[in-house]
Amino acid sequence: MELKLLLTILLIQSATAAADYIRPLPRKALHLPWHSKPSSYPQQVHISLAGDQHMRVTWITDDNSAPSIVEYGTSAGRYDSVAEGETTSYSYMFYSSGKIHHIVIGPLEHNSVYYYRCGGLGPEFQLRTPPAQLPIIFAVAGDLGQTGWTKSTLDHIDQCKYDVHLLPGDLAYADYIQHRWDTFGRLVQPLASARPWMVTQGNHEVESIPLLKDGFVSYNSRWKMPFEESGSNSNLFYSFEVAGVHIIMLGSYADYDEYSEQYRWLKEDLSKVDRKSTPWLLVLFHVPWYNSNTAHQGEGADMMAAMEPLLNAASVDLVIAGHVHAYERSKRVYNGRLDPCGSVHITIGDGGNKEGLAPKYINPKPVWSEFREASFGHGELKIVNSTHAFWSWHRNDDDEPVKSDDVWITSLTSSGCVDQKRNELGNKLITP
Repeated sequence: MELKLLLTILLIQSATAAADYIRPLPRKALHLPWHSKPSSYPQQVHISLAGDQHMRVTWITDDNSAPSIVEYGTSAGRYDSVAEGETTSYSYMFYSSGKIHHIVIGPLEHNSVYYYRCGGLGPEFQLRTPPAQLPIIFAVAGDLGQTGWTKSTLDHIDQCKYDVHLLPGDLAYADYIQHRWDTFGRLVQPLASARPWMVTQGNHEVESIPLLKDGFVSYNSRWKMPFEESGSNSNLFYSFEVAGVHIIMLGSYADYDEYSEQYRWLKEDLSKVDRKSTPWLLVLFHVPWYNSNTAHQGEGADMMAAMEPLLNAASVDLVIAGHVHAYERSKRVYNGRLDPCGSVHITIGDGGNKEGLAPKYINPKPVWSEFREASFGHGELKIVNSTHAFWSWHRNDDDEPVKSDDVWITSLTSSGCVDQKRNELGNKLITP
């Protein structure tokens, strides 16, 4: 069946026509056993933030008549609240998905443990809500896939005490083979059912087939993010606030020029940001703008030309991307030059993908590049207070998380850059 699908896609497409330390070769793909529970049993459970003090619970059942309800409460086995939600499904060539349930629960207390059950049966899950105020800790890993290195990365993330997982694109590496979305959902369920996963799309989520299938059908159906809650009309770009942080998730594969809907929405979203209540401003997307690796050189140039001036005027503290299968951290930079009011850019497309690492870098190293290494790993961002955050990157070294890079970051609010650029931002926001 997989061979038939791949041949079909190839026929359609042809018709429409340097760090010193280098990790070993990628590990083999994981082979998860097929789901053997009853058809109404919830599987691939994951959660995401869905507005102030609300959480979206998503899961899949093979039974199309399974109820779309979540029972939840603050005591194990005792559920004093019930929420109903929406469902969807999709077909993709020779594949039909199960029933995909999306249920929003809340309001929930901050920094609290909740126990919940999906569809009225199956196991009890446990989640913790993020704190209301700083400090907060984010786990960060992009380009995950489903390999032995993916499993190592997830195990390391599970060891850190984090509140929210940020993923800048390339989740399952399904690449048209739809059951790989199912195995990915089962792989990440232990983590993704306990802490909110906030994701954006990468190139491996596109999965478009000319004349037959639009892009992002699988991704949008399975990984619904709070785009409606943030005033966006597309699941490919949205924003959310947590503790004292405003986070914008942009789409490298959605239109982004100044006449696009994404650009219009970005201006509107930035106009609502209050740097007094959310002193930190983060942006994530897939294709990096600052990249000294030889892989994917220049792919982010057009998006950078369109959007970097606006993000710089908004005094974005930190930009996180993936795509390049290596790690790199920049100094504060804008328009290719060092700038104390520019953003720190981090590329972290090293979660464990099947394609291996990108070991070759451009030399000499650009002046804006502070640290770079081609190894699998993950990042941790602890925003301590309104002025300081601590970033660390942890290499997967012989199945042990080894901290290989870290830095204290001072917020642009505290350095005076936000006030300095207030008029510039205002002018850009009112320009048609």
